[in-house]
This record gives sequence, structure tokens and C-alpha cells, in this order.
Amino acid sequence: MQHIEVNLETAQQHGLSEDEFKHIQTILGRTPNLTELGIFSVMWSEHCSYKNSIAELKKLPRSGGRLLVGAGEENAGLVDIGDGLAICFKIESHNHPSAVEPYQGAATGVGGIMRDIFTMGARPVAALNSLRFGTLENARNRYLFDGVVRGIADYGNCLGIPTVAGEVYFEKCYDGNPLVNAMTVGVVAHHQTASAIAKGAGCPVFIIGSRTGRDGIHGATFASEELSEDSEDKRPNVQVGDPFAEKLLLEATLEMIQAGILVGIQDMGAAGITCSTTEMSAKGESGMVIDLDKVPVREPGMSAYEILLSESQERMLAVVKKGQEAEALAICRKWDLLCEQIGEVTDEPLLKVFHHGEPVAEVPPFDCVLGGGAPVYHREYRKPAYIAQAHQLDIHALAPVQDMAQAFLKVFSSLNIVSRRWVYEQYDTMVQASTALLPGGDAAVVRIRDTRKAIAAKTDGNGRYVYLNPRIGGQIAVAEAARNVVATGGEPLAITNCLNFGNPYKPEMFYLFREAVAGMGDACRAFGTPVTGGNVSFYNESPDSAVYPTPTIGMVGLIEDIDHITPASFRNAGDLVYLIGETRAEIGGSEFLKECYGQISGDCPSLDLAQAQHTNHTVLQAIRRGLVRSCHDVADGGLAVALAECCIIDRERPLGIRAEVEFGDMRPEWFLFSESQSRFIISIDPAHKAAFEASMSEAGLPLAQLGTVGGDRFKINARIDLPLNQLSGIYYQTIENIMAE
Repeated sequence: MQHIEVNLETAQQHGLSEDEFKHIQTILGRTPNLTELGIFSVMWSEHCSYKNSIAELKKLPRSGGRLLVGAGEENAGLVDIGDGLAICFKIESHNHPSAVEPYQGAATGVGGIMRDIFTMGARPVAALNSLRFGTLENARNRYLFDGVVRGIADYGNCLGIPTVAGEVYFEKCYDGNPLVNAMTVGVVAHHQTASAIAKGAGCPVFIIGSRTGRDGIHGATFASEELSEDSEDKRPNVQVGDPFAEKLLLEATLEMIQAGILVGIQDMGAAGITCSTTEMSAKGESGMVIDLDKVPVREPGMSAYEILLSESQERMLAVVKKGQEAEALAICRKWDLLCEQIGEVTDEPLLKVFHHGEPVAEVPPFDCVLGGGAPVYHREYRKPAYIAQAHQLDIHALAPVQDMAQAFLKVFSSLNIVSRRWVYEQYDTMVQASTALLPGGDAAVVRIRDTRKAIAAKTDGNGRYVYLNPRIGGQIAVAEAARNVVATGGEPLAITNCLNFGNPYKPEMFYLFREAVAGMGDACRAFGTPVTGGNVSFYNESPDSAVYPTPTIGMVGLIEDIDHITPASFRNAGDLVYLIGETRAEIGGSEFLKECYGQISGDCPSLDLAQAQHTNHTVLQAIRRGLVRSCHDVADGGLAVALAECCIIDRERPLGIRAEVEFGDMRPEWFLFSESQSRFIISIDPAHKAAFEASMSEAGLPLAQLGTVGGDRFKINARIDLPLNQLSGIYYQTIENIMAE
């Protein structure tokens, strides 16, 4: 295989352009052999190099606030939470693998993001996810949905990490091209963090964990192309996970880091040994000599090309301090893990690879990696014509709603509204016994042991908004994540992101990406939430269509005192219910417009970022003063849906409401189903009425008292009057009934 002639055709088969092939020849001063071509092809793939996105990503705020480690610096981001502790977190996609092998695709996505966290020295304490599927009328979409959820559940449950939050949406544009984004949050002491670096000539390089097989070869390249009818043939590009091996790897890695015997360590994710050796060497401005004969393999006769590019799971590359090899081996033996020295660090900035005693590759690591010699492109962009056409929606031309209760039930029954209980009840949400707020509310809350602090975490993103207005849609994705964190009593600290878009070589697609990233940056600056890193997933297209442009935001926040943890559900009969924020006739891109009129059009809701931050701050202060019993943000489905959720989210203690809403000069349906931003529903003890209203008045926030908690019915004026048991049946059984068919 090593002797196959390498030419332009070979390079193009590896996903490289003619210019890229020529550039590789210039870097090496010769034509690469096949193994070297494989190295460059995976490292210069979109998945590893971000060659079409990095120029835009660099415009995001990457410093400030409590940030300790920002985007591109390490495997994951770090934010300070005081008392010598930090939160480590990151999100990544596994879309294409999940489209062809949903169970393993999703499972290995979870495994990969876990490793990014514990290679930083952090113990994972929570997992989250963000999922998109086509409509469930389609049998293949049900198959994908079922496989992905089981893959996430089985891996996380076996590993013993609670899956505590997420989101799931269903839209026709995701038919055949699901989005599977996995996030992990960990906690680490400042002095116990690790780095993905190789330095110190003579320091030994070890491979730790599972054996290397042929699974996942060219997985990074597979993730950097559109799905087609041939994608089913690429099942070998999908890795196979082993969560039990990962648990051992987790414990051994943390023990080695805490023992202080490592120079650096990195997960072997995309591009396997190739990625970890080049990236760690480049970071340390050093090189490595690697002997592939020392790599434990699972299959006989593997070539150098296959060993280097394999993406077999549950493997680490560790650079051990010289003289402490015995300690590393002892720890790995304790955890029943393979641990083999496969090379050493050199001062010469070259990666030299040997197989069967012969040199098979010699490449400069810096020229392979993101931030080094990998190509950077500024793609052509053009505003899609459909946006102007969609914005021509005249809501006054829509027929008025005659039966508000029926309209409400239609919206409330949408798969994008009803409970995801069928999903999250497959997850072990309580393992580690630190989960304070369970899935189903605004954000997850996980207590930090031996402190009074807690982490609030949430994934969010509305692809429909970004499709209609990418700049504002990108802002809203961040703003809604921030509202969800605030609603639980948390202060938003920072974000990670997973950017799921179509083919960047299509100008209209790149316009959507460019504008959405700009919008995210606007919002992050307004909220003081820097970007710690994440993942770009392009080429989310099938032969029929592209997915909605879907930036997923993973946000973490800090609850300084567990007494401030705030649920979304109503708590006590007799409590007063308020709406904070201004409601406008904004139904463009709404669930109401789709369900009741069959349209996905209009402009997305407007957003005043300064006002949003002011509202968040004011609400958080009220929570910290003990004035708030429950808090829920108003989002998909608008006020009517949010109020109903407040009644039934706590299945053990459902509480009704009698609300009287002033519609002003707006149609009632516009007011009830508008998805205007920066709004919260808050319930309070009547004893706090004066203090609460004064705090909102002093802040100048729009405030309307809606009604009183109590009873077993959901009432809004004389227009909606429904029993809670009917709402609960719809909310908790819709997806279960579909998946049971």
C-alpha cells in the first residue's frame, strides 16, 4: 500500500484540492508518499483544520469574564468558579456517523467529548445533548431517533455520568441528516489541569487504552463531505465504542494527572494517532519519533496508513516525564489498561514515523495543524433570495383564530413542544447523586460537592430562526441559553458551540454561517460570555436538501448558593404569577405559524441585546434576594405554552392557573403565541408582592400580573379553559405513543 503512486488524482480521492496537493509538495520539497498524503488529508479536512470557518470563528470573543482557557488553547475550555475550582466544558458533533449508524455514531460522540474533558484533568459531572431529526411519520427517522437516544443512554449510563439536559427538535429538513451534538461538563481544581502538549527531548510517548483497529479510518474526512446514496457504504468510517474501557481510561488518566507524572496528554479522536502526535508536537514546538510496531493492534496485517488514521475509540496519547515511566505503567496496570511506549519526543520539529523498521512518514507537525500551516480560506458569500421572500409575510392577512382553545391544543401538541420524557427517562440522570434540577425544565443544575455552589448548564438553538434571519437567529441562540441559565438562578459565564451548516462552498450557505457566527459574537459580547471553543460541522446536506443552519449553544452558569436554585414549575397554590418583558406581534418563524397556518416564513423575533442583559440581571437579583418561587423563560410556543408548562412540568405536583391577560390592540392569538424575546414567567409568594414589583419598577422592566396559582385547570381569560390532566396526557405521552407504534 505504501508503494501506491501518489498523484493529483490520488490526492483528490483523499478530499484534497489541486492547490492543496501542490502546497503539500512545497512543504515537503517532494511528492508525499501515501501515508504522508493520508496524514495531510485528515489534518487538512474541515473537521480537523476548520479551513473554511476559522477566519470567521476568530471574530468571536475569546477572552474576558472568568475565562481561564479559551477557544483553541486546549482540548476544552475552562472558566473559574472561585475557591480554586474551574468548570471544564465542550460540545462536539457526530452527525454523519449517526446518519449511517445511529447507535454507535451517537455513543462514540459521547465518548469522544468525555475524553476531551478528562484529558484536561477534570472529572465529568454532567452530559448534555442537542438533537435534530426529520419528522417521525417517516420510519427511517424513527429508527435514527431510537438508535441515537439508545446510543447516548447506554454510553453515558455505563460510564456513570448523568445526562441531565438537552433539546430535541423535529423538522422535515433533517430527514436523513440528523444532528447529534454532545456536550460534557467537568470540574477540576486549578492546580490539577493538564495540557495537550509534547516537549522535552527524550520524554517517552505512550499509547494508553484500547487496541487500534480498522474502524473509523478516514472518519474525519467522512465528516467533511455531503451525505449521498453512497454514505451507507461508509459504515467502516464509523467508530465503535466501549464505555467500560472508557471508564477505566477516565480513572487512570485522572490518577496520572494528579500524580504529576505527565508532560501532556491528548485524546485520540478524529484522525487518531495522526492528530494527537501532530497537534501535541506543534503545541510544544517539538517533534516525535514514533514506531508503529509498538502500537497494540486489534487486527493482523494493518498498514502504517491504517494504524495512523484509525479512529478506534478509548485511546490516549500521553507524554510522560522522563524517569517516571514506571509510575505510568503501574497506574495503567492497576486499571487493567494497555500502556505501551511507542516513541519519544525530539527537539527537531518533525514527526518521524517508522513501521517494520522502515521510515514511512516524515512531516513537520506545525504545517499539518489548525493555527499552523493548514490552509485558511475566505469563502464567497451571497444572501439567499428566499430570505427576502420569506420576510414578505403579512400577518394581518392571516385569518383570525376563532377557537383559541383548539389553536392552543394544536400548538401544544407539536412534537417541538411536548415533553421529551421518552428520551430523558432512558438516561440515568441521578448517578453521582448531584443533580438538583432534573431534565424537563429550563436548564440542568448539578451541585458541586463539598461546596454550596452549583453549575447550571443548557444547550439551545433554533434553526428555524437562523434560516429566516441568520444574524438575529445567532443572537437568539445565545440569548435563550442565557435566559434558561438565569431562570434556574445561575449567572451565565461562557459558551461552547456546535455549528451545524451546509456546504461552505455554496455562497448562500456560507452567508448563513458567516451571519450566524457574527450574531453569536454580538450576543456573547453583550452577555459577557466568551467562547471557549466547540466544533464546526459543515456538509450537513443530503441529495434532497440542506438542514436548517443550526448553531447549537452550550452554556454554563454558576449558582453561588444552592439556596438560589429555582425551578420552572409553579410551587404553591395562591402564589402570584407575573410576566416580565414586552410582548410584540412577533409570530414569524413561530410554532404557532407553522402548526396553525402551515407556514415557515416571516422574520424571526427582534432582540435588543442590552435590554436582554438588563432583564437577565434584574431577574437574577430578584432570585438571589429570595423574591422568586419559580421562573420559566418564554420561548417556543409563546406565553400560552410557557404558562401551561409551568402548571405541569412538576408531574408530582401539577398546579393550575387562572390568568387574565390584557391583549391591548393586538389580536389575542398574536399575544398568546408570540415568541418575543427576553420574557420570563415568575411566580412569587404574595407576601413579597410589594418588594418584587418595586424591584421591577426600579429596573424599568415591563411587568404584568397574570393571575394566581391553584386548582386543576388551565385558564386564560374566557378563551382557554382546559383540565390539567388533559394537558399532561398530551405533553407526556405524544412521543411515547409514536415510538410505541
